[in-house]
Amino acid sequence: MKKGDDDEEDAEATLGLEQKAMSTTYTIRIKTGEKKYAGTDANVFITLYGTKDDTGIINLKASKTHKNKFERGMIDEFTVEAVDIGPLKKLQIGHDNCGGSAGWFLDWVEIDAPSLGKKQRFPCGQWLDKGEDDGAIIRDLFPNPLQTEYYTPFVPYEIKIFTSDVFGAGTDADVFIVLYGRDAMCTQQKSLCVNKRERRMYFERGAEDMFIVELEDVGDVIEKIRIGHDNRGVNPGWHLDRVEIRRLLRKGKGSETAIFPCERWLAKSEDDRETVRELVPSDIITEKLSRDGSLKVTEVEVEDALETHTYQVSVMTGDVYGAGTNANVFLTIYGNLGDTGERKLNKSETNTNKFERGSVDKFTIEAVDLGQVFKIKIRHDNSMVSPDWYLDQVEVVDVDTEEVFLFLCERWLSKKREDRCIERVFYVKGYEGARESLSSNKKNWALTVNNVDNNMNKKNKKKKEEETELPIIPYHITICTGLEREASTTSRAYVIIIGTNHTQTERLWLDLSDGRKGFETGTMESFESYGSDVGDVKKVELGHDGATPESCWLVDELSVAVPTKGVKYIFACKCWLAKDRGDGLTTRVFNVLDAEAVSVSQKIIYEVTVITGDVQNAGTDTQIFMTVFGANGSTEEMLLQKNEDRFERGHEDTFKMEINDIAPLRKMRLRIDGSGSRPDWFLDKVVMRNLTTEEVSEFTYEDWLSRTRGPKRTMICEMAAVVDGEMMVELTTYIVQVKTSDVSRAGTDANVWVIIFGENGDSGTLALKESSKPNKFERKQLDTFRFLDILSLGELSKVRVWHDNTGIAPGWHLEYIDVKDEMMDKMFRFPCDRWLAKSDDDGQIMRDLACANNDYVDLNEKTKYEICITTGDTAEAETKENAWIILEGKKGRSKEFVMENSSKKRRFLRGNVDRFEFSSKNLGDIAGICLGHTPKDGKKVKGEVYWLVEDVVITERELGNKYIFTCNALIPLSPKRDDFLTFECTKTIESFASKARSLVPIKYEIIVVTGDEKGAGTDANVFIVIYGSSGDSGRRKLRQKFRNLFERGQTDRFLLEMLDMGELQKVLVEHDNSGINPSWLLDRVEVTNTASGVTTIFLCRKWLDIKKADRQIARALYPKY
Repeated sequence: MKKGDDDEEDAEATLGLEQKAMSTTYTIRIKTGEKKYAGTDANVFITLYGTKDDTGIINLKASKTHKNKFERGMIDEFTVEAVDIGPLKKLQIGHDNCGGSAGWFLDWVEIDAPSLGKKQRFPCGQWLDKGEDDGAIIRDLFPNPLQTEYYTPFVPYEIKIFTSDVFGAGTDADVFIVLYGRDAMCTQQKSLCVNKRERRMYFERGAEDMFIVELEDVGDVIEKIRIGHDNRGVNPGWHLDRVEIRRLLRKGKGSETAIFPCERWLAKSEDDRETVRELVPSDIITEKLSRDGSLKVTEVEVEDALETHTYQVSVMTGDVYGAGTNANVFLTIYGNLGDTGERKLNKSETNTNKFERGSVDKFTIEAVDLGQVFKIKIRHDNSMVSPDWYLDQVEVVDVDTEEVFLFLCERWLSKKREDRCIERVFYVKGYEGARESLSSNKKNWALTVNNVDNNMNKKNKKKKEEETELPIIPYHITICTGLEREASTTSRAYVIIIGTNHTQTERLWLDLSDGRKGFETGTMESFESYGSDVGDVKKVELGHDGATPESCWLVDELSVAVPTKGVKYIFACKCWLAKDRGDGLTTRVFNVLDAEAVSVSQKIIYEVTVITGDVQNAGTDTQIFMTVFGANGSTEEMLLQKNEDRFERGHEDTFKMEINDIAPLRKMRLRIDGSGSRPDWFLDKVVMRNLTTEEVSEFTYEDWLSRTRGPKRTMICEMAAVVDGEMMVELTTYIVQVKTSDVSRAGTDANVWVIIFGENGDSGTLALKESSKPNKFERKQLDTFRFLDILSLGELSKVRVWHDNTGIAPGWHLEYIDVKDEMMDKMFRFPCDRWLAKSDDDGQIMRDLACANNDYVDLNEKTKYEICITTGDTAEAETKENAWIILEGKKGRSKEFVMENSSKKRRFLRGNVDRFEFSSKNLGDIAGICLGHTPKDGKKVKGEVYWLVEDVVITERELGNKYIFTCNALIPLSPKRDDFLTFECTKTIESFASKARSLVPIKYEIIVVTGDEKGAGTDANVFIVIYGSSGDSGRRKLRQKFRNLFERGQTDRFLLEMLDMGELQKVLVEHDNSGINPSWLLDRVEVTNTASGVTTIFLCRKWLDIKKADRQIARALYPKY
C-alpha cells in the first residue's frame, strides 16, 4: 500500500514538471502611481493577449509583496501560469469599481517570462476612474519596445527536499538553494518559500516537500548544489536528509534525477554550527521513454563527483588607528570550478574578540572543490559601534591540496573613509586575467559593436552581414533640461548618431551616474558614450523610453562632441519630447546643418597602463593628475579616475584616454594632491600605446609619491618617455640667474616662481627659494638658483615669472632672467625690463618672457621646400609619366615644379614615397597645392590614364614647418597645363623654431559679456586662461580698479599683454566662488589680437554656479567655426 502511495505521488510530481515545461509562468509587477488618492480598494483583473491565444480574465488577488495591495507608490507582484499563448502583444487591465476608494492611477505593468527570457513594460500613466480622464476603468496597454529586456531563458527544475526523521529536524527558516553546472556556471540564489505561511507549512520532520522552480540553465550536469537557511523563525535548526533534483532531458527524451545526500544538521547549535551546506550528487537516475512506449529507468552512481574541501581562511586586520571592526563580516571565495556563496565569518579560531587592530583571525570554511581560487568578495554590514575596518590581507589555504592563495587588500571598508564602500572584491596576488569591479555601470570599450543594444534590445540588422564592423570612438554628449514647469523627466534618454551612407551608432543610452534617476529641471548633464565611427556626422536622434502622458521632457540644448574629429555640434532644441505636449513626439532628429559647429581639440585614443608597485601600502585613494608632453605640444592636467579598485598594490590598471595629437611623446608629469585616507602611492611605471600608430612609450619611476615616504618626499614626478629602448629626454641641471633692475623700489619681498618652456614641454612650477644671496631680489642684485636632475627641455622658448604680491614691498622691477642648461652647455636669456607690480606699469604680476636667443633668426627671401609624395598601394596606382606641383602660400604662389620620372630613376611606383626638393621664394604658410600629371614627351594621351596619390607632405626647410595634404585621388594624365586637381591643407605641424620666433609681446583685448537674466552677475573673482597654437597665457585674474565688474547685462573690457599665442583654440573661464553672490551667467568671451585685429568669439551662455546646471564654476569655451 505504501509503495502504491509513493507511486501515486511520483506520478503527480512527473505531471507537474512536464506541465511546467509546456506552460509559461508570467511574473506580473504592477506600479500604482504617486498621485494623491492613486490607490484603489477595487478588485483588479487582467487579461494577457498573445499572438496565438489569450489567458482569459485573471483576478489579481494575493500580492506577493504587500498585504494591502494597489496602494499609492507601491509595486505589487503576482504570478500567473498560462499555456503557450505566443509572444505578448497587449494586455487588458481593469477593476470592478467596488470598495470605498475605487479610482486607481496605474503607472505601468511589467511582465517577466523567465522561460522565454523576456521582460516587457506596458506603460499606462492614466486613471482607471469613472470620475477622471476619459472615465474608463478598463484599459488596453501595449508593450514599449524601448523598455523590453532580453536575457537567457530559464528552465524548470523539480526540487524535492527530504527532511530527516529525527527529533527537532524541522525548520521555519527561509530555505534557499543554488545550483552549479560546469565551468562555475550557477543559478541565482532562490528561496523555496515565498512567505511565512509556506515556511511554516514546509520542511517538517520526516516530510518530503516538492517545489517546481524556474532557474538559469546550468547545463546537462549539476556538479553541486548549495542549500542553506537564514536561521530565522521559532525553530530554525534543520536536519536535512537529502535533496533530489529532476530536470527534463533535451528534445523531450525523458528526465534525469540527481540525488544529493546530506544527513547533517544546518543549525547554529548542532554539528559544526553551519547553516549552509554544499552537496555533490551521489547517484543519477535517468528515465527514458522507449520506442515501444515503456519507461526505461537506469540508476548510475556518480564516480567523478567533486570532493568536499576544507579551506582555512586567515584574515589580517591592519595595524593603523581605528582599523578594527565590531561589524559582522561576510566572505565569498571564487574558484574556476565555482564559489562558496556568501559565508558569515562567525567564530574566530584564534581570538575571542575578532577583527581587532593588527590581529590575525582564522576561520574554517567547508565547500565543494573550488579548483584554482582567484577572487574573494568581502563585506561587512556596518553594524555595531565601530564598524569601520582596515583590511590588510586575506590568506586562503586549501587544506586538502596545501595550496596557498594570498589576497593583498590594504583598504578601508567604511562608510566614512576612501570611497565609502563596505564591500570589496580582491584578486589573488599575481592574477593576470580580466578584473571586474562591483559597479554595474562599467564602460565598455569593445572594439566592435554588439548585435544587442545596451538595454538588450534586439536590433534590426539593416547592414549586410558581410559588411565590416565599424571601429568604436568616444562621443561626448551634453543635455540641458528646460526651466518650465514639468520640464523634468524620469524616463531613460538616448541618442543615435547618424553619419554618411546611412551609417549610425547603436542606441547610446544616457544613464546618469551615482544612481540618479531622471533629468531635473534646469540641469545640465554630461555623458561619455562609445559608439560606431559613422564618419562625418549628419544627424543626431534624441529620444526617451517614456510612453505615458506623464513622461514629458523639455530639452533646451543638446551638444554632441566628437573628440577624434575635433568638432562639437550644439543644437538649440527648445522643444518638448512628450506624448501630451507640442506635436506628441518623444523622439526627434536634428540636422547638423541647423547646429552651431564649434572646433574643439582633436584627440587621439591611447591605451594607458598604470602599474602600482608591489610594496606594502603601495595603493592609494588620492587624486592623481597626469600631464603628457610631446614634440607637438602638451595636454592639460588630466585626472586619472580611481574607479573603485585602480591604483592598488601590485595592480596593472589599463584604460583608454583621449590625448591631444602631440606625438611623438617626450615626457610625463604625474602629481598627487595628498587627499584621501591613503594619500601615499608607490608608482612603478606607466605605459602608453597609441591605438592609431601602435607606438608604445614607457615612463618608469619606481618610487613613492608621498610627503612622508621614500627618499624624495615629493608629490610630483617627471618621467622621460622610452620608445624602443631609447630615452627621449635626458636629465640636466638648470642654473637660473635673476637680475633685479637698478631703479628705485625695484626689489621685492614677495615669493617668486618661474616656469621654463622649451621644445620638450615645460619645467613645471619652480619656486625661487634658495638663492646664492641671503636677501633675494634686491635692487641691482643677481640671484642664482640651481635645479638638479630636471628633464632637459631642449631649446628654450619662454619663461613665465610671477610673484604672490606678499610682503612689505611686493612690487618688483625685473631686468632679465638667464637660464643655463648644463648638459647642453648653453645659456638662454629672457629680457624683461618691466614692473611686476599691481601699482606700477600695467598692473600685472605675471609676465611671459620670450627668449632673446631666437631673435637673430631672419627669414631669407628664398627658401627650400621638400616635397614627399606617397603613391597608392594598388595594382594601377603607379605611373611612368611626369608630375608637376604648384604651392599656394599666404604670401604668394610658387612657379610650377616639375617632378621628372626617368627610366634610370623610376618614380611614383606602387606604394612608394618619392622626395623632391625645390628652391622658391618664401611663400608663408602653405594653404593649398595644384597637382598635375603630364606625359614625358608631350604627346597626346590615348585612353584614360590615372595616377593614384595618397598624400603629399611639404616641409619648409629653414624653419621646419610641415604641411600635410591628404589626397586619396586619381590624377588624370593630360598634356594640358590647366588640367589638374587642387587640394587644401589637411594638417599643419608648426616647428618649435617657428613657434619660438613668433613669441613677441602682443596686447590682447578681452571682452567679457555677462548674461541678461535675474541674478546673472557675480561678486566672485574671475580668472581666465587663453590657449593658442603657440602656448597658453597662464591663469590671469580679470580685474579693474574702481569698477564693479561682471554685473547683469554688462560688458567688461580688459587689456592684457602676453606673448603671441598664434591661432586661438580655447579659453578656460572660472571663478573662485567668493563673495555674497558668486553665481554667474556668462554669455560670451571675445578675445582680440590688437596687432592683427583678429577677434575670436567664444560662446558660453551657461551658468558658473555650484547649485545650477551641472554645478561647475569653470568652463572651457571653444571658438565658433
